[in-house]
Amino acid sequence: MTAQVTVGLDGSKQSLAAVGWAATAAVLREVPLRLVHIEDWPDAPEVPLSYARPSAEQAESLLRDEADRVRKDHPGLEVLTERARGRAAEELTAAANEADLTVLGSRGLGGVRGFVVGSVSLAVVGAARQPVVLVRAEDDHVAPEGGIVVGVDIYRPCEALLAFSFAEAARRGTPLRFLHSWTLPASYGYAAVMDPGIGEELGDRLLGGLDDLLELWRKRYAGVDVAAEAVVGPPAYQLVEASQTAQLVVVGRRSRKVPLGARLGHVAHAVIHHSPAPVAVVPLMSGDGGDSVFAGAQTDAISAACSTDVGG
Repeated sequence: MTAQVTVGLDGSKQSLAAVGWAATAAVLREVPLRLVHIEDWPDAPEVPLSYARPSAEQAESLLRDEADRVRKDHPGLEVLTERARGRAAEELTAAANEADLTVLGSRGLGGVRGFVVGSVSLAVVGAARQPVVLVRAEDDHVAPEGGIVVGVDIYRPCEALLAFSFAEAARRGTPLRFLHSWTLPASYGYAAVMDPGIGEELGDRLLGGLDDLLELWRKRYAGVDVAAEAVVGPPAYQLVEASQTAQLVVVGRRSRKVPLGARLGHVAHAVIHHSPAPVAVVPLMSGDGGDSVFAGAQTDAISAACSTDVGG
């Protein structure tokens, strides 16, 4: 792995916004920025020169212009450019695996309809071994005062998620808000209606578990303003709601062995499609976790925001 931030560039409004976000990330990390343009090469064995030559020239011009713009905006930042041919998803995933962080653009639809995340971006997010950030166009979302929102599951190890979130908040000097989303298990039945204190007690215990999980990280990053909440409701809904005023939303992705398609669960899908803020997807260790018990409730009855492979 190389200490750098990689960004996919295709000339769209969204990819240009991604370049701007990635440049700032590279400056904060004090690492080079790598602009990558992939020519999604046809499967045909021969490509006419009349097609190949303009594509190559356009790609070179795009990379050159963006590199010049970034150098002007961020004097002293080392900017690298790379042009490759092949299947875009495979090439970008390979590039992502070599970088500290990869940034891609996604297209907004506006209003409540959410965003379009193309098959290439989904494939990279689902397969990359390093964090990937999806960025909207610059005018899709403005939340300068918002902090970083993180969906976390207190039942499964997610050290990579915590490490990424705390480090990012420390670099940016922004507050960090952790959310663990849960619902009262059906086994509680009418008891919860008759005695609302039952739900409050369980919520307090869950919050205590979240605080315990964050204790060492809070000490390590004493300068970061950290808030922790155990919120009631579906995790995807809670994270999307929180994203409305966030600078960045962070979710985890656990390895899934599937024959086809992106290896993402329903929470990650919902967040990356409907969050107006940039979304960072952090790959977590495979095989973590399993069934566990907390306050007498099975974890499969409690919605977990960090384990985004739940449901799917």
